[in-house]
Amino acid sequence: MKNHIKIFTSDSITVRRMADVLENNNISVIIKDETESGRLAGFGVPDNSVELFVSQEDAQKAQELIASVS
Repeated sequence: MKNHIKIFTSDSITVRRMADVLENNNISVIIKDETESGRLAGFGVPDNSVELFVSQEDAQKAQELIASVS
């Protein structure tokens, strides 16, 4: 994830919706789900701790797409 930046944080459903929008526009995404990691490890984290990452090259286009959907 060295060349990736976080562009969006929200709950799992919203992040996955944004990821679908980006992937439909040929932008690769990485989703980091701390909620699921916490559940598996046995401790709680806030529901809105799912992060969406894209490559630095796609960041501008991704932010514009997310702004148009939100």
